[in-house]
Amino acid sequence: MSSAERAAVPNNLEAFWMPFTANRQFKKAPRLLASASGMYYTTVEGKKLLDATAGLWCVNAGHGRKEIVEAVAAQVGELDYAPAFQMGHPKAFELAARLTSMMPKPLDHVFFTNSGSESVETALKIAIAYQRVRGQGTKTRIIGRERGYHGVNFGGISVGGIPTNRKFFGSLLTGVDHMRHTHDIERNAFSRGQPAYGAEFADELEKIIYLHDATNIAAVIVEPMSGSTGVLIPPKGYLERLREICTKHDILLIFDEVITGFGRLGTPFAVDYFGVKPDIVTTAKGISNGVIPMGGVFVTSDIYNAFMTGPEHAIELFHGYTYSAHPVACAASLATLDIYAREGLLNRGGEIAQYFEDALHSLKGLPHVIDIRNIGLVGAIELEPIAGEPTKRAFQAFLDAYDKGLMIRTTGDIIALSPPLIISKAEIDTIVSTLADVLKKLA
Repeated sequence: MSSAERAAVPNNLEAFWMPFTANRQFKKAPRLLASASGMYYTTVEGKKLLDATAGLWCVNAGHGRKEIVEAVAAQVGELDYAPAFQMGHPKAFELAARLTSMMPKPLDHVFFTNSGSESVETALKIAIAYQRVRGQGTKTRIIGRERGYHGVNFGGISVGGIPTNRKFFGSLLTGVDHMRHTHDIERNAFSRGQPAYGAEFADELEKIIYLHDATNIAAVIVEPMSGSTGVLIPPKGYLERLREICTKHDILLIFDEVITGFGRLGTPFAVDYFGVKPDIVTTAKGISNGVIPMGGVFVTSDIYNAFMTGPEHAIELFHGYTYSAHPVACAASLATLDIYAREGLLNRGGEIAQYFEDALHSLKGLPHVIDIRNIGLVGAIELEPIAGEPTKRAFQAFLDAYDKGLMIRTTGDIIALSPPLIISKAEIDTIVSTLADVLKKLA
């Protein structure tokens, strides 16, 4: 270990309460990252780790991109902070214009946030407020979905459907219901791309609407592809059916694209991949390549214009954050969009998706593998749980892969893969061959 690496190792691990981490286990054998470049992390010990998760679904253009580093440094020197309330700065408007030009019409306005969780909270508030300003004040209920992940704020975990994220935090928001999830391993195991069966699961929304009446429901929120719960891919026709039902009953449809946005499926957004237009889209993660916290909520012109009434001097939406459209975050995002455009990264996943799919499905038949799923540059390997010890088998795979120089993500007993969009075929081969070695040795 070099002197610089030794200096990077903290002498006390106790003060930091780590998020979504087994703190006691980690602090007995810490995994500390010191630097990153391209497709690789380097640990404080100098060990190289092939990043098969794009950090946390966010480093789509790869690590250490010089253009983003330079843009951030220049922005800090020029304008380090600007208030977003009653004030503005040029890059916020430039970024908004570029982002909305990437979205299909009429999603032509964007509200800036600082994370996926904030994007979801913002979307939920806009949806309910929109119904009120258009004279539909009884439309306040929100419909989420089982196994959905929409961040960790109260609104997000209320509409989300991952039990461990909800059970410790009381009654949460009222007026929330959940549709059934789309996972159907009995009929769809080892599907390639969208599963053939399950479009009918969308019809459960009709039952919920019948129970509460459409006049009381503001919006439905779903991930087009559920990522954090273990890569649940929508069955063919499912999203189209949700859109039809929401349109029929005058209910807003929100797509949470925090993960699927910015090239993850091989198209700029999931709205492009599936050809289904929601009314609101939440984004974050890849918007700035993970360099500076940033997020955005896209809304249709109808939603935006509904608020643009009354006296011109009056605030139309009483919502926002101290760091909304932060100048440095905007600079990072603009530089990120330049890279995406110049290198064709928003579509590259589609070009290499077949190779990724074939490689991933070569793991079928290995011990404990009960399903493999893929779409774009996202993949999942579902493992049979150890009886009475859920999550243990996948976590052991995570540790073994780390020891072999591969960084993966696990959720429950599912291994999730979402590599940077710059990945090569040789690196896909390395990921899959390393996973094969790990899986063959799992108890």
